[in-house]
Amino acid sequence: MLTLVTWNINSVRLRIDLVKRLIGELKPDVLCLQETKTPDEFFPREAVEALGFPHMMVHGMKGYNGVAILSKRALTKARSEGWCDKEDCRHGIAELPGGIELHNVYIPAGGDIPDPVENVKFAHKLRFLDEVTGWFQGRKRSTKPTILVGDLNIAPLETDVWSHKQLLDVVSHTPVEVAKLNALQKSAKFVDAVRHFIPPEQKLYTWWSYRNRDWAASDRGRRLDHIWVTPVLQDRLFGAAVHKSARDWERGSDHVPVLVRIRDAD
Repeated sequence: MLTLVTWNINSVRLRIDLVKRLIGELKPDVLCLQETKTPDEFFPREAVEALGFPHMMVHGMKGYNGVAILSKRALTKARSEGWCDKEDCRHGIAELPGGIELHNVYIPAGGDIPDPVENVKFAHKLRFLDEVTGWFQGRKRSTKPTILVGDLNIAPLETDVWSHKQLLDVVSHTPVEVAKLNALQKSAKFVDAVRHFIPPEQKLYTWWSYRNRDWAASDRGRRLDHIWVTPVLQDRLFGAAVHKSARDWERGSDHVPVLVRIRDAD
């Protein structure tokens, strides 16, 4: 059984103790992190190895972005991809035993104004989505065992946000973003592994703003963090969960870990 967890940690060096707590509570075989916010030479490799994860794909930069794949299982073909003529450490790739290609992606947040003309950050987000979608389409990954995880910074379903009507013109839930995320999902016929178990009619969030004084009481969340698998892995899906209690951890991230379990091949 492969237990896979994705988490936007919002600084791995600041929250390395929470990585230890997460591992103790969820017992992942593979942990994918986003917003590690550290250059590769300062990544806490020794601490991660001591936690039982000797295999790492690390792709980071100072102060911003950054992705990492931490694994108990061997990783091969580790590499990164750059998009939009930038090297901003948003896409790490590695292959797991059994030929499963794992993509750890951190899609740009997109700023506050949902207009690509007025807001260059939003334009970057839309272009990023288009380029990654084209990449998957061109490589015909739908028949290969592939997992895509990460902070995709889009809540696609009406039940992925606390108020569909109030967030329609808020970056992360606008129709143009949802359409482009859907196109990315279709590019490799990805299956939403979490919604495979948790019905789309049920409200589900993975992020609550730091601005909410009492995040649990207001519960104004969004589901920004996702795990997708290609159809060849769908029958091997075993379970999924959102570790909501992590939002209350001391000095926790505004995102919470998302977990999927996948049966090993026969």
